[in-house]
Amino acid sequence: MIQPNLYILKKTVSIVISFICISFTYAQQTIKGRIIDSENGTSIPNTTVINSQNNTSVISNNSGEFEVQQTGIYQFTITGYQEKNELLEPGYTIIQLQLNPSQLNEVIVNTNHIPQKLKKANSTIDIITSKDIERGNTTNLNDVLNRVPGVFMQSGALNTNKISIRGIGSRNLYGTSKIRAYFQDIPLTSGTGETTIEDFELGSISRFEIIKGAGSSIYGAGLGGTIHLIPQSAFLNQTTAASDISFGSFGLIKGILNINHGTDKNSFRVIHSNTHSNGYRDNNSYDRQTITINTNHFLSNKDDISFLASYVDLKGFIPSSINENAYKNNPKSAAFTWAQSKGHEDSQRGILGASWNHQYNSNIKQVTSVFTSFKKAYEPRPFDILTENISAIGIRSRVLGTFKKLNWTLGGEFFKDSYKSINFENLYQDYPAGSGSVEGDKFSDFKEKRNYYNLFFETNYNPSEKTTLSFGLNFNKTSYNLIDRFVTDENPDQSGAYSFKGILSPKLGISHVFTNNISAYSNISHGFSPPTTAETLLPDGLINTNIKPETGWNFEVGTRSSFINNRLQLNLALYRLYIQNLLVARRTGNDQFIGVNAGRTLHDGLEMVLKYQWLQADFFSLNHYTSFTLNNFKFKEFIDDGNNFSGNKLTGVPSNVLNTGIDFDTKLGLFTTINYQYVGRIPMTDSNSLFSDSYSLTNIKLGYKNQINKNLKLNAYFGLDNIFDKHYASQILINATGFGGAAPRYYYPGNPINYYTGINLSYIF
Repeated sequence: MIQPNLYILKKTVSIVISFICISFTYAQQTIKGRIIDSENGTSIPNTTVINSQNNTSVISNNSGEFEVQQTGIYQFTITGYQEKNELLEPGYTIIQLQLNPSQLNEVIVNTNHIPQKLKKANSTIDIITSKDIERGNTTNLNDVLNRVPGVFMQSGALNTNKISIRGIGSRNLYGTSKIRAYFQDIPLTSGTGETTIEDFELGSISRFEIIKGAGSSIYGAGLGGTIHLIPQSAFLNQTTAASDISFGSFGLIKGILNINHGTDKNSFRVIHSNTHSNGYRDNNSYDRQTITINTNHFLSNKDDISFLASYVDLKGFIPSSINENAYKNNPKSAAFTWAQSKGHEDSQRGILGASWNHQYNSNIKQVTSVFTSFKKAYEPRPFDILTENISAIGIRSRVLGTFKKLNWTLGGEFFKDSYKSINFENLYQDYPAGSGSVEGDKFSDFKEKRNYYNLFFETNYNPSEKTTLSFGLNFNKTSYNLIDRFVTDENPDQSGAYSFKGILSPKLGISHVFTNNISAYSNISHGFSPPTTAETLLPDGLINTNIKPETGWNFEVGTRSSFINNRLQLNLALYRLYIQNLLVARRTGNDQFIGVNAGRTLHDGLEMVLKYQWLQADFFSLNHYTSFTLNNFKFKEFIDDGNNFSGNKLTGVPSNVLNTGIDFDTKLGLFTTINYQYVGRIPMTDSNSLFSDSYSLTNIKLGYKNQINKNLKLNAYFGLDNIFDKHYASQILINATGFGGAAPRYYYPGNPINYYTGINLSYIF
């Protein structure tokens, strides 16, 4: 009886040991990981992971996570992204995929923080890829943005720019307003509603995602839309160094150094740039240095954290606008007073932010970002010398969840900034010519504290695989406190506090995928834009408590389609934007304005993007693109200072814009890109008594790329802008007024024919 029991015991022990060994081996071989977009860090679901040895495959889940059981080479493939082969070994791995520019409708967009394919989005979103950026030089942002239909950037100089989207922002006299912008997750829009993105190094941006119209409830429901700058991410498992040196017309010299170092779970990228230009016009020199740092740290399969820092040191002289006679006969000239005072801006600007992502489970995720920023500026102008100090802090946090067919996000953003400004007399006229600006007595000193908070909710419901319903809400509360620190008998106290009523902005949208290649969408959304502090001040220094924010409703329908095996892509959008309580800057003196609510505007428009692959062979490829904007923007009701402008065209925006071009690439490394842009006439006065001339520009870029060896890559290029030397106004100052008998200065002359050339070397260690 003993022998059988011993036999059973030995057998049992053997089985247990074998089971333990098998389990241990299995545990050792298990490989887990997550697949993300290399540029914006968004998880990529439904990616096919193929074992190259036995051809078995798995699919990543909704969080982009996957699990395989065997060490080896795996292929990662999903429509919209470039295929990637990676050696997988036991442990947790992050796989970064790069988008395929020819399949943008399939790319995961993150602009509403509910990641989804672009073709399923229910608002008009445009993606500017790194390939789009590389079509021109890395100095002029306006060439990049103006290829997007509905977006129009005017550029009087490298440091003088104005952006409008669907006509919103076109009436701002100087700079960009009523459009929100974010650098990764950090707001670039100040507490006064002003946005500056041109100071950032274009060579440090991997792509832009632009939401047009008030279609984003989670970004403050801005009237014009949101521009999302996505910096170059730090790549894992590689160390690279790249240097780009270029020079060109008007004394342009530019250098960029780009260094990346990454391990399995930590990565670091730093980009430094130095740009100098003498400028085409007098008093037009420009010097800028930038540093951008981006780090990613994957702490576990549930937590990752990233840090982003940017610093810009800029000194740019300002030629300003000139009158019609100077524009036609001496376009190189600067405005006389600006040249005599050597007007310029000298500023330092920095932002710092950290983002933490936590995956509670496969259905719930939290993303929290904290940020701070500062700007210090000194700006001598003919009529005064302005010093500014701005500091800001803020936090954004949201929770993303999935429940069956429902995806949702809930969160908030709090922003607070402090703005200090002092104005001094400019005594340049009391000194010999050439002395430039001379600081005199102080005549104003303000401190402003402005804060707002946004609470937002957005959800996507999928009643079927092809249909997505979306609903969003944004609640905004904005207030400010103005402290006048220079009160005298001649200067009444302008201190005061004001809080705007809370604004609730809803959004409702639907999208439907008819086939794999055709989808359509529609949405109704509400947006707003609060007035700046300057617009709320009356000439006697009192606060106009009756002034109201601009508000508007956006209605749009659109389609995203592809045909002929994805060789032909067509995106089309029709919209109507209705604005109430139109804010008007009424001029009361030289550089003195007050804000008034003067009426309503109606913005009807059509936007189209067409891309076609003419040839796609092993040896070469030929691709064509076209974007077209048709605007019918009018003052529905506009009575200003007794003048009735109702029915007139909206000031400051062209009636139509056409961009078209071709990209030619060869296997030998030679490439050519040609771009043609047509801009229609722009109304320059509210009375429509004066229009700018329409114009067309043609640019070309030639280059050669070569993989010299497995580690070293070369990119040499040469470009010509405005090759037919067209005379045109690159920016318009609307409703310009002459003082003291001087002619009004409407025009910023554009650059004549000019060239740039450079070489880029990239080394993989």
